[in-house]
Amino acid sequence: MSSIAPARGVTAADLPSAIPAQPKAPNRDPKASLDQGDFLTLMTAQLKNQDPTKPVDNQQYVQQMAMFSQLAGTTETNTQLERITDRLDQLIAATNLAPQE
Repeated sequence: MSSIAPARGVTAADLPSAIPAQPKAPNRDPKASLDQGDFLTLMTAQLKNQDPTKPVDNQQYVQQMAMFSQLAGTTETNTQLERITDRLDQLIAATNLAPQE
């Protein structure tokens, strides 16, 4: 069942109960960054919608995939280094709190 938006100046309270007011669109938080799934979705859409008389060079796709893989590896390395740094900070703090003999 489709809903009809109320006319200007008419609120949802003015409508009869049998006619539902148009629901507000939910607020979506956009992603802060794209991930591997988004990259593959975009690449698939690009392949589906390319001009068959002028296909994109395979080398360009390989370069895009290599760059994304390198970026993903760098991001994972940074995450691991942050974890190591946090653990070292905890170890240093625990060592400083320990009673010295």
